[in-house]
Amino acid sequence: MSVASDPAAEEGTPTYVTRFDGVRVPATDYQPVWVTNLADDVTIEGSAMNGVVRGAEAVRSIVTYIRSLYDDQEFNFAAPYGENGFLEDYTAWVRGEQLGNVVLVTRNAAGQAQRVVANYRPRTTLLLVSRLVGEHFGGTPYGEHFASGALE
Repeated sequence: MSVASDPAAEEGTPTYVTRFDGVRVPATDYQPVWVTNLADDVTIEGSAMNGVVRGAEAVRSIVTYIRSLYDDQEFNFAAPYGENGFLEDYTAWVRGEQLGNVVLVTRNAAGQAQRVVANYRPRTTLLLVSRLVGEHFGGTPYGEHFASGALE
């Protein structure tokens, strides 16, 4: 198993997680290194967006901006999944609202992140994030994949 529990962590919070590059680190120190190892034609899709965005610079920009919205972030799980997959499960807070996310990253034959799928919850917070991302990237080709305007 890729997540070890510390007996002192009574609430079941994992102590260690395994990064995309196979290195085990304390969960509190985890950073998604797959963001720096993207295939040129990597794609991203998920519950906060419509359609698919392609390209390393676009994916890196979107992921980096979304992470900048987080007031805090706690990783519950990060480890290889199957032969070419990598999973992350974390909870973040955006403007005081809780946001859960499960991310599936699929590697290509060269070991680079080829496909990223992010499943956010709950819907109210994912719509907030989508709107903030849509506003930030408004006027760009990938900004159109996110919500715009005030939430209903």
